[in-house]
Amino acid sequence: MNIGKDTVVTITYVVRDMEGKLLEESEDPVSYLHGGYDNIFPLVEQALEGKAVGDDVELKLQPADAFGELDEELVRLEPRDSFPADMEVGMQFVGSPLDGGEEMLYTVTDIADDKVVVDGNHPYAGHAVHFLCTVTEVRAATADEVSHRHAHGAHGHVHH
Repeated sequence: MNIGKDTVVTITYVVRDMEGKLLEESEDPVSYLHGGYDNIFPLVEQALEGKAVGDDVELKLQPADAFGELDEELVRLEPRDSFPADMEVGMQFVGSPLDGGEEMLYTVTDIADDKVVVDGNHPYAGHAVHFLCTVTEVRAATADEVSHRHAHGAHGHVHH
């Protein structure tokens, strides 16, 4: 079966920076619902269209096509006393942006005596990346998967 609209695609992937440094690698296969459901980078989805099990896709993605541009407004300086005493650089927490939007993941990037710098950008935001994936499975999506707009099951989302 070839990849097309309303198929569930399972891939393994590797993401490297443009110098070849490994940034991320799938430990297990990952599944997504194909067909414009915003479950994977759009350029990756386009490149996977028509592919089959065993096919590889290799792309160079600019920041806007991958993890996004760096948004300086997501970097905040917060009072040190708002955080636990054992807070360390690299720790992450969920918080609300200043505009009151949806909660998001922040990473502590610096700690001074009375201030903490937190960053809500994805760690790879602002970076072009090299994306390589291999198709390991393709199947027709179920009606539930299409109505929920994401893959269910072993490598996708599971409803309880």
